[in-house]
Amino acid sequence: MPTRSVLSILLLVIFAGTSLAKDQPAQVLVWPATGQPVVRFSLGKFKEIGNTGKLHSYSIDVTAENLWGKRISQADFSLYLFDKDKVRIGDAWLSISDVAPGQVLKFQIMAQTSGTPVSTVLSPRVLPVELQPLAPLKKISMTVNSVPQGANVRLDDTEVGVTPKIIQVLPGKHTLEFTKDGFNTGHFPLEITPEDVSGGSVSYELGVSAHDTVELRDGTVISGDVESVSATEVLVRLGGTVQRFNRNQVKRIGLVPRDSASQ
Repeated sequence: MPTRSVLSILLLVIFAGTSLAKDQPAQVLVWPATGQPVVRFSLGKFKEIGNTGKLHSYSIDVTAENLWGKRISQADFSLYLFDKDKVRIGDAWLSISDVAPGQVLKFQIMAQTSGTPVSTVLSPRVLPVELQPLAPLKKISMTVNSVPQGANVRLDDTEVGVTPKIIQVLPGKHTLEFTKDGFNTGHFPLEITPEDVSGGSVSYELGVSAHDTVELRDGTVISGDVESVSATEVLVRLGGTVQRFNRNQVKRIGLVPRDSASQ
């Protein structure tokens, strides 16, 4: 008899656990995530209302509560949805207005995803003046590349690495500078807004080579001004000094057109 009772309890626990796993629990998101809390969103179960191939449509019951000691005139947030591999697959819009301290709002939002959502991230889109100082500075990640690759990159006069490179950027106006031996220096204006999210990319095509290039048979590439080429040697001016290379050392020469005034 005791054995049967223990078995019954175990079965009850198993069935209860299955039911909890099947019914998605509410997700609670507090903004900002650190510091003084301002608003708390509780997301109910994601109710699928339709799908076309991999595209899913959901309705979500939302409860919003003003945790701040002041009235919130208006605040808009993006709700980003991610799959089990933490890949962003969709988003939704959360908006509240004229919310008194301690007041609770209940509403419903719609979301479309390209997969099954598992986790969410809350990000402010538009905040009133009184809330903007509470918003933490948010950096976004983006990939910076160049054609050809291997260029040195500076972000606002600070070295950040060699392309291709993933960098972290704060909202605002910035300048990317690309430099590579043998190519003209390039500048790219970059503007990041608070609504931007990580995952973007920039690719910059470097200008024509600023100097002649001499490729040696050992793989070395020399950038300078070719003074002369004969059957036995190649003369290259490097920073005001002429260097001589045996013709048998040279694999390939690339000449840059120059007008008569620059010669």
